[in-house]
Amino acid sequence: MAYVATRGGEKAIQRAEQLYRALNGAFDADFVRAIERHMPYLMDRVMGEGSLYAPEMAALALAQAGGDLYEAVLLLRAYRSTLPRLAYAEPVDDEALLAVRRVSAAFKDIPGGQILGPTLDYSHRILTTQVLDNGHEASRPEPEAAEKPAPTNYPSVSGWHRLTGLMTRMEEHEPPDPAELPDVTREPIVFPASREHRLQSISRADTGGILALGYAGMRGYGLTHPTVNEVKLAYADVRLRHPITGAVFSAGRIRVTHTEVVSTSADGLELGFAATMGWNEVKTIAAAMLDMEMSKPEPHPAHTEEFVLYHTEPVEASGFCIHFKLPHYVTFNSALDSIRRVRSRREGGNRLQQMIQTAVKEKAS
Repeated sequence: MAYVATRGGEKAIQRAEQLYRALNGAFDADFVRAIERHMPYLMDRVMGEGSLYAPEMAALALAQAGGDLYEAVLLLRAYRSTLPRLAYAEPVDDEALLAVRRVSAAFKDIPGGQILGPTLDYSHRILTTQVLDNGHEASRPEPEAAEKPAPTNYPSVSGWHRLTGLMTRMEEHEPPDPAELPDVTREPIVFPASREHRLQSISRADTGGILALGYAGMRGYGLTHPTVNEVKLAYADVRLRHPITGAVFSAGRIRVTHTEVVSTSADGLELGFAATMGWNEVKTIAAAMLDMEMSKPEPHPAHTEEFVLYHTEPVEASGFCIHFKLPHYVTFNSALDSIRRVRSRREGGNRLQQMIQTAVKEKAS
C-alpha cells in the first residue's frame, strides 16, 4: 500500500499536537496517581495488552493518551522496548497463587470451595447519580470480618479432574528453564504456533477482539460450547533466582487472572486455558474458549489459529486501521485514472456503436 508523506511543515505538526493537548487538558502527577488508584481494572487491561506490569507507567500512558486505550497500549509497549531484561522469573504454580476470588460453573462443590471475592456479578447496575448531586458517593458499610478466614491457596480444579479420571493425566516433566521459553515479544509467530506463543499472544491480545470471536463461538459459530471450570483472580509472586547464591526469592506480587474451561467428549473432559496479567475475567473466559476451539481439527474459519492470533493483536490491528487516514494520493489517483480509462473506452465504444447503427439505418433507407 503506497502513500506519500504528509506535507504540512514542522510548525503545523507541532500546532496539531498542541491543539490535541489543549482539548484533552493538562495533567500532573496527582492526576496520574488518581487514575492508578481509582481505575484498577482499566489499568490491568492496559498492562496486560501492553505486556508490562507497571501501574504507574500504565496510568501515565492513559493520561498522556487522553484515555485512548489503543494509544496507551502502544505507548506502554514502546516504553517496554527500551527496558533491559535483567532476569527471568520462575514458573508460577497455580496452587501457590494468593487467590482472592475463585469460582466454578461446572460444580457446586469444588476442592477448597467457591470464593466470590470482589465482584459486581450479583449487583444491580444502577448509576450512583447522587455523586453528581452531593459531590460525593454515599458512604458504604465496611466489609464484615469473616468468622473463619478463607484459605489463600486452593488446589487446581483440573488437577482434581485428572485424579478422578475425568481428564487425561499430564506427563511428568521437569519445569522448563524460563530463559529457554519462546518469547512472542522478541520472535515472530509462525504457524502452526507453538503452545507458548499461542498462550502469550492471547494473554496480551485485545480484550474486545478476543471477546467478539469468543462470543461468536459461544453463539454457535464454533464447535464447542464450554463450561467454566475455574476462574481465579489472584496475586502471583514474581520469583527470581539470586544470581550468586541461587536462592529463589519474591521480588513482589502482581495481579493475575487464571481461567480454565472444559467441554465434554467421549474420552472425558477437554481443557481450554488462558491467563493474563491483571484482573480481566471476561477476556480470559473468551480466550480459554478460543484456545480450545483453535485446537480442533477443523474449526470455524474465524477461529483458526492464524485468524485469531493475527486479528486480536491490538497494536498491529489499530495501527493498520489508523494508517488508512494517512495520505494515499498515489494509489487513489491511480485508481481514478483506471476508472477514467474504463469510462473513456466505454464511451468510445458507445459512440462507435451509435455510428454503426446510424450507417445501417441510412443504408436501409
